[in-house]
Amino acid sequence: MPFVGDIFAQLKSTASTTVLAEIRDGQASGVTGTEMLELVRKARTFLAAQGLQKGDRCGLLAANSIRWIAMDLAAMAEGLIVVPLYSRQAPAELVAMMKDSTLSLVCCGDAGLRDAIQKTWTNAPPAFLFDEIFKGVEGVQLDRPQVRESDPVTIIYTSGTSGEAKGVVLTAANVGFMLGCTSARLDQLMGGRSEVDRVYHYLPFSFCASWIAILTFVLRGSVVTLNTDLTKIPNDLPVVAPHYFLNVPQLLERMRRGVDEQVAKKGGAANAIYSRAKAACVLKKENRQKSTNALWLWLAEKMVFSAIRKRLFGTNLKALISGSAPLTPETQDYFGMLGIPVLQVYGLTETTGICTMDDPANPVPGRVGPTIPGIEMKLGENDEILVRGPNIFPGYWNRPQQTAEVLRDGWFHTGDQGEMDGTGTWRIVGRIKNLIVLGSGHKLAPEVIEDEIARLLPTAQQVVVIGNGRGYLTAIITGNVAANFVQEALDAVNILNPHYKQVRAFFVRTEPFSIDNGMLTANGKLKRDLISVRLKNEIEEMYGVKQAV
Repeated sequence: MPFVGDIFAQLKSTASTTVLAEIRDGQASGVTGTEMLELVRKARTFLAAQGLQKGDRCGLLAANSIRWIAMDLAAMAEGLIVVPLYSRQAPAELVAMMKDSTLSLVCCGDAGLRDAIQKTWTNAPPAFLFDEIFKGVEGVQLDRPQVRESDPVTIIYTSGTSGEAKGVVLTAANVGFMLGCTSARLDQLMGGRSEVDRVYHYLPFSFCASWIAILTFVLRGSVVTLNTDLTKIPNDLPVVAPHYFLNVPQLLERMRRGVDEQVAKKGGAANAIYSRAKAACVLKKENRQKSTNALWLWLAEKMVFSAIRKRLFGTNLKALISGSAPLTPETQDYFGMLGIPVLQVYGLTETTGICTMDDPANPVPGRVGPTIPGIEMKLGENDEILVRGPNIFPGYWNRPQQTAEVLRDGWFHTGDQGEMDGTGTWRIVGRIKNLIVLGSGHKLAPEVIEDEIARLLPTAQQVVVIGNGRGYLTAIITGNVAANFVQEALDAVNILNPHYKQVRAFFVRTEPFSIDNGMLTANGKLKRDLISVRLKNEIEEMYGVKQAV
């Protein structure tokens, strides 16, 4: 039975239990399994009345909510292909995706989103608000999902770091396989599931890994609390007290800096013990043992670490899960010091979100875990990661040539560079398309150098290394960072690298790259090509080339 039917069966089994909740204005309100199924029924009845055909595309444009999930399940059960759209993305970019997928209708969370689309696209397909869809229309009980294993269930648009976003088609079989893998790994984390999982979720459902996560949680019968205001995450977490939740590295880095600042501000014995415990952890990792290391770590656990854990996450946390981008080993080590394992996952939309997952019993800082069972991974030319298995997408929507470029001889060419150690644990080095080829012919991945510099500049927002076709490397640093601190960081990094990997000049840009200014993709990745175009004058000046006015 396809995964949609499995989810419906799970919701029936938790008929009177709260399965999903939202926090709004500090108050949580939720739905039981029966109430969730009723929302799905209303949405299916509405969709069935629109005269749609199986395989028609249904746009879903809304912020995270319980009704988003009900709408998604209803559309898939009706045999429609859901096109999830990021509610914070620019209307022009959203319209481009809508046109590409030839939507039959759009389901919108609020009037503002609908109006922005209709203002940008005069011939937009019919758009219906959630309030209309869920208002309580009577209809036939549509019990049996129409979707089959081989049917496409979604088209998720990739972030498009260097050009127009492509629609990734995923089938019910892709998703069903992945849900089994993710649930099995969470079983390992929960150690036999002696209690119902408590989960917190804030990442947009329009992102593949986030969507797979929320479907996994519902399928497992977890109690899931949804964030509805990103600024309230610090307030939500200790109240929800989750066992685990999915993160992006940016939030974990921000938490780490926030704790450092708060403990330093508090001062006194707590700050002294905390600082010495951090130093002891560094010495321990470097195998530089001191007789006092164990003492400081013991004192910190008793007097500081346990209080930090409780204040940040409540009393149930078993692990943090991190994906979408590499997490620095220092941050992973930091949370490990606090007694919180950070489990990394790696994957792409084309691989149904996930290829590798950390073993909960043995996460390795700086690495993303072993390949999940049933999937094969190997290295190709330029150490490119190649993947095959039931998780691989059938192709891009209406792009046969681009599909053929990445699906060759049964393997999906990820475009990522990687390495695998003797235990089968993977590390992601960078992106092939980001590979810098200097005028000397030397090839290098900029991400490695960027990470090295960023570790020494905690107040920097981003570090972008430039140099393709040039004689040497330069860097753009964003944020409020003094030039002398940047130079000190470069000096420290350069001395450890060969001449062709040394950064010889830099430019500090106070305004960070962001989604709003168009320099980041919807899921926070750098648009390197666009950065090079918009900052062309600054880049040329770093290479001693004056631009004509």
